[in-house]
Amino acid sequence: MLPMKVLFLNGPNLNLLGTREPDKYGRLTLKEIEAQVRAKATGMGISVEFRQSNLEGELVTWIQQAKGEFEVIVLNAAAYTHTSVALRDAIAAVQVPTIEIHLSNVHAREEFRHISLIAPVCRGQIAGFGAGSYELALEAAVIVKGASKPV
Repeated sequence: MLPMKVLFLNGPNLNLLGTREPDKYGRLTLKEIEAQVRAKATGMGISVEFRQSNLEGELVTWIQQAKGEFEVIVLNAAAYTHTSVALRDAIAAVQVPTIEIHLSNVHAREEFRHISLIAPVCRGQIAGFGAGSYELALEAAVIVKGASKPV
């Protein structure tokens, strides 16, 4: 039996983690978060792939390419969460279960961050647990994979 495959996509400015506003986003780099998730995934028998782009179109392409290759997408769309109809439409089109994640609690921040354009087409949202949001998303991916219909 092949291992479950989960695609972690990261949007703009997440390549700056560790130095960018550490009071909001923590001191771990994206590579360090990736290493933590990989270690947990290995223990769970899950294959993970991480990608990061500052380009909206590249994220859209990766979402489109995920169909048939990955069972679940975990997406930290960063600022595109609040602005990208293109990401929303790509998620809806491919119908690969997608989990929206954020390091910070977007609902406790500026008002413009309270609205997620992608949330209506995602299976769920995890926010506010720092780097732990990624590990929680891995556990959620297992739940989503086992679910026969949307929760």
